[in-house]
Amino acid sequence: MTPILTKSQKVAQLFFPAAFVHDTEENYLELENLIKSEEIGGLTFFHSRISAAANFEKRQETLDVSGTLEKLILLINRYQEASKIPLIISIDGEFGLAMRIEETPAYPYAISLGGISLEGEKQVEEVGYKMGLDMKSAGIHLNLAPCADVNTNPLNPVIGYRSFGTDTNTVARLALAAYKGLTKAGIGACLKHFPGHGDTHVDSHLGLPVVNKTKEELVAEELYPFQYGIDHDVEMIMVGHLAVPALSNGKEIAASISREIITDLLKNEMGFKGIVISDALNMKAVSNLFPTPGHLEWEAFHAGNDILCFSENVKEGIQMISEKASDEEINLVFEKILELKRKLGVLERRHIDIPKFNWENHEKFLEKLSKEFLCQLNGEINSINIRDLGESGNLGHRSFPSKDETVFSSLLQEAFGRNLSEVSDKKANLIIISLFVPSAKPINQFGLSDEVLEEIAELAHTKNCILYLFGNPLALRLLGDITLFKSVVVAYQSFDATQRVAIKHLMGEWKAIGKMSVNLYD
Repeated sequence: MTPILTKSQKVAQLFFPAAFVHDTEENYLELENLIKSEEIGGLTFFHSRISAAANFEKRQETLDVSGTLEKLILLINRYQEASKIPLIISIDGEFGLAMRIEETPAYPYAISLGGISLEGEKQVEEVGYKMGLDMKSAGIHLNLAPCADVNTNPLNPVIGYRSFGTDTNTVARLALAAYKGLTKAGIGACLKHFPGHGDTHVDSHLGLPVVNKTKEELVAEELYPFQYGIDHDVEMIMVGHLAVPALSNGKEIAASISREIITDLLKNEMGFKGIVISDALNMKAVSNLFPTPGHLEWEAFHAGNDILCFSENVKEGIQMISEKASDEEINLVFEKILELKRKLGVLERRHIDIPKFNWENHEKFLEKLSKEFLCQLNGEINSINIRDLGESGNLGHRSFPSKDETVFSSLLQEAFGRNLSEVSDKKANLIIISLFVPSAKPINQFGLSDEVLEEIAELAHTKNCILYLFGNPLALRLLGDITLFKSVVVAYQSFDATQRVAIKHLMGEWKAIGKMSVNLYD
């Protein structure tokens, strides 16, 4: 039965402001009072205020992150108790709860899953399903994922590892597979960031990216995964903060507040009948444009958004939309939100207990996936020769950037009964280089110092080297001519399970059957 609500109460259901797990009691109370007074429709959980802020990589925060999962569950129960109509609890968890919550299962990045050659859709759907079950057990209803952006710009500061790759068809198929997996688990999901954030060079958390392509180019590449999703009944799409003048009558306006892009293109031309959710409205690409509180929220609603994510002016936004929008417009969106709540079981109130995860099964699953995406990019590996060199003391190992012991290094030592890192570069006939890329983002050279890059390049020039790269493969661009290595193996992730698979590959126990999900060069 549809509840009888006032116009402003219906508008409030569109609002999903941010909730922070690590915060002050004063802020918890403030949000609790907002839920009671404004009767909002949902929340989007983040780890902390600083980690949700723009460009947070450059900042330092000292937090006690112990018990993050327990705090999340406590807050979900607390905020649900404060709500008259139960809240949709959402999270931006592209690689699982672990993207926001410590000590929860992490899954491979999209760029890694894009490297699966055989049965990629089946495996990615399974990832989405398992991820969804984790979230459901923690009281989450909606995952703001997956990305359907095509990673055509290798220097993209904000998408990169979050995309399934460079190939448009692969991105379309795998994004839909991830979406299906999440919905199969009973979790809502959305394709993002419409109309496609993959070919940008500005981080929309900081400024407004502009994609200067013709409509024909956009239809063939950026828009294709979204049209593919629409044609396969995807029910939710997130619109990004990026300007695409070819789609907005030549204006450099963020898609998230463009009626031409959301209503005219996405809904009318492309035929999308589902729910449109805005990207976070606190992001600098749009938040700095409207000094009057509530104005941004109205513009986002008027453009065609059904859910307003991370609004920082909830009360004023509700008031302005209530004053400017017609009853018909508001009723249409309100019914969409209410139907979503029914479908996701939100209206059935339940107390959430702290979930327990099966870590042994998760580790096995990560090993299975790692076997699927491990990719031998070039060269060959002679495992018999490696064993001979190891036993004769002529095999070296160098780990970058840290010299700390890793699963990879300890298994190497276990195989050859000696500390390979003590074999001098001069004595070694072959050096195994394990490169653990510190950051998934290209900012500050993926976290790799000039000294580390120079040292690796010098080894490649002077010695026979096999490189195992654990991390974003786009970091290979920093190493110059990679054909100087005897072989390059892209492992994508630094999971313990992935390192074990890499050792099996080195020892000839497993073939690398994965592929490169991205083009290294423009």
